[in-house]
Amino acid sequence: MAQAQEYIASGTRWVVDLDLEKFFDRVNHDQLLARVAQRVADKRLLKLVRVFLTAGVMEGGLESPSEEGTPQGGPLSPLLSNVVLDELDRELEARGHRFVRYADDVNIYVSSARAGARVMASISNFISKRLKLKINPAKSAVRRPWGSKLLGFSFTNDRQPKRRIAPAAMRRCKQRLRELTQATRGISAGQMVSEVRSYLRGWMGYFGFCQTPTVLTKLEQWLRRRLRNV
Repeated sequence: MAQAQEYIASGTRWVVDLDLEKFFDRVNHDQLLARVAQRVADKRLLKLVRVFLTAGVMEGGLESPSEEGTPQGGPLSPLLSNVVLDELDRELEARGHRFVRYADDVNIYVSSARAGARVMASISNFISKRLKLKINPAKSAVRRPWGSKLLGFSFTNDRQPKRRIAPAAMRRCKQRLRELTQATRGISAGQMVSEVRSYLRGWMGYFGFCQTPTVLTKLEQWLRRRLRNV
């Protein structure tokens, strides 16, 4: 987020926001293992990775085999996404683009909407033909950074942009706090406060990186009113 903020402040105030369609569901196992094998010689480790990929999932008490993709939420999946998308990083670097990527979230910063459209078409073609992955057209677009979101954050529309919490992330936070502070839960106020504190400690550990403290002050005031009602 700090790197993206630097790009925007330097004048690249348009973003090519790419969403890879069902990325973790569609990664080809053979291609992924071939990429891992380029760096890893230990066959036992390669076998272990394949077992992880093909272990399947439990649905309704029945095991479904995994023929492609990596398990969502699995601890190895983010690392394997970097193995797959390393080629994309190298391509973007070779073209001289300013970009940030976290797992399958890719944002490329450009100076105009026209440049963004060219980059969107070119990189989408590369991703489709070289990586055998698809761009989700419904979620991908050329936008202003303050109209976009990345990892739950967005930016203010200032000459020196500030990191802010994306509205959708704030709505999810409030929804979770509403659930925790329902008066009908049948628990003591002390236990309720303890659960709220536990949730907010983790939430602030992440979203405390924002630079808009007024939003956090308003959230605290809103939460205190709910707790007083309880």
